[in-house]
Amino acid sequence: MSYTTRDGSTWMPEYLVSIDGGTCIGCGRCYKVCSRDVMHLHGVDDEGEVLGKVIEGEDDDFDGELNRMIMIVDNAGACIGCGACARVCPKNCQSHVAADRLAA
Repeated sequence: MSYTTRDGSTWMPEYLVSIDGGTCIGCGRCYKVCSRDVMHLHGVDDEGEVLGKVIEGEDDDFDGELNRMIMIVDNAGACIGCGACARVCPKNCQSHVAADRLAA
């Protein structure tokens, strides 16, 4: 399968499929550059268990269990493979898969 840009150049989208929760620092840079709502900030407890999605504008500490926050890919199907998130990630904690390697 071959993809092209508007000017006819070949291009292969690389879709975001996961974010390493052990490496992610929850800085939010990827979230800020993503126009497709692909990932969201989630709270994590001391044991590394995901507590839930952090709702913007709410001050939720998950009943005192919140230890840190990480990004989680929770809407992968919306990714268009532009790579903006990978370019801004300071920890290189994201995994992307080329469009021609993704199972349909």
